[in-house]
Amino acid sequence: MAALQKSVSPFLMGTLATSCLLLLALSVQGGAAAPISSHCRLDKSNFQQPYITNRTFMLAKEASLADNNTDVRLIGEKLFRGVSMSERCYLMKQVLNFTLEEVLLPQSDRFQPYMQEVVPFLARLSNSLSTCHIEGDDLHIQKNVQKLKDTVKKLGESGEIKAIGELDLLFMSLRNACI
Repeated sequence: MAALQKSVSPFLMGTLATSCLLLLALSVQGGAAAPISSHCRLDKSNFQQPYITNRTFMLAKEASLADNNTDVRLIGEKLFRGVSMSERCYLMKQVLNFTLEEVLLPQSDRFQPYMQEVVPFLARLSNSLSTCHIEGDDLHIQKNVQKLKDTVKKLGESGEIKAIGELDLLFMSLRNACI
C-alpha cells in the first residue's frame, strides 16, 4: 500500500500543479476560456535545419533567375495588410496550401533536384498546420489570399515561377508568423 501511495503521489502533484496553472491562466485572461496553446504553431526546429533551409533558398534563387517580372511582389506588405499578428500564421497556412497545390505540384518537374526535396518539407509544414483555424470572420484574410491567387493566375506560368522564386519569403514568413 505504501508503494502505491508513493507512485500516486507524484501523479496527483502533477495534476494539482497543472490545475493551478490552468486556473492562473484563466484568471489572467479574465476568466475567458481560451485555448492555452494554439494549433497555429510550427516547431522551431523546422526552421533550424540547415540542409532544407539551403535547398529552399536555392530553389527560390534558381526560380527567381527565370522570373522576368520584377514589378510584382506576391509575399510582401500588401499580403499582411489588415491582418493582425495573431492571424498571420493562419494567413501563411493559406498561402502555403495554395503554393503547394496550385504552383509546386504543376511545376514539380522543374528546378530539380531542389523541388523534389523542398515539396515534401513544405507538405509536412502544411500537414502540421492542418488544424490551424481562427475563430470568427476570416474574410479579410481570404480577400488578401485571393488577391495573391488572382495575381499568380493572371501572370500564368510566369506567376507560378514568381511564386517559386519567393519560396524564401514564404519560408521566412512562415517562420516569423508560426513559431
